[in-house]
Amino acid sequence: MSNLPTVWSDCLAGWCLGGHGSVAALVCLGLAASFFYVGGMFLNDAFDAGFDSHHRRSRPIPSGAISEREVWQWGFVWLVLGLAGVVGLGLAPVIWAAALCACILLYNAVHKWTPLAPVLMGLCRLCVYLLAASAAPRGVSGEVIWKGLALAAYIVGLSCLARKESSRVRINFWPSLLLLTPVVFAGLMDDDSTWMPAVVYSLVLVGWSLWALSRSLGQAEPNVGYTVSRLLAGIVLVDVLAVASSGEPWMGCFAGWFALALLLQRYIPAT
Repeated sequence: MSNLPTVWSDCLAGWCLGGHGSVAALVCLGLAASFFYVGGMFLNDAFDAGFDSHHRRSRPIPSGAISEREVWQWGFVWLVLGLAGVVGLGLAPVIWAAALCACILLYNAVHKWTPLAPVLMGLCRLCVYLLAASAAPRGVSGEVIWKGLALAAYIVGLSCLARKESSRVRINFWPSLLLLTPVVFAGLMDDDSTWMPAVVYSLVLVGWSLWALSRSLGQAEPNVGYTVSRLLAGIVLVDVLAVASSGEPWMGCFAGWFALALLLQRYIPAT
């Protein structure tokens, strides 16, 4: 639940890149994306019930806190609510919402046994960008797709690191390079008139990522959970970089959600 501010941030970034539009539509997008995220979390436990019964008995289903049937029911209820939340926004948002649901279901179904699971997680966040942009006047443009792919690459790198969280072994360096993808894309896409905001926010993102990685890279006992939690909050910084060149008046929202994500992590684990 502490990651929900990053979902709202993704919605705002995609909506801004799509040309803004109705604030009411943005609110509907935020609610729908929240329902999709919560539904994905419920279904993650539902799909993992068998594994958890043998390896993680403290999880809600094997501990008896809730029945597996209830978790399945609630998971699909949340997804249906998410779809219902975008019906009034047009056909394109419904299509992208359905694609997001498909990615959520596929990820939860296969993430335990395929090394491609981080890619599916990245596609989920890409779909949030495309969903939000499709509800705005300009719709899904090349800029939205490329910046969404930059976010997806960041998520892939983050997810690859997260898969080492419970092993307490040295983590590989290469996933960290994917965290730089938004910076590289910003350098390629922003022109001479918008380079200064891109440079500033790129430095902020790089600094934050390096600080988070310092707890894990090169450490005999890496604190991967801490690193991943901080990188999850860093999703908001990726979104800020995506819209930095357009001088958006919504920067206060991004700052507030970044702070809220960090605050919630103190009480609700992010991973």
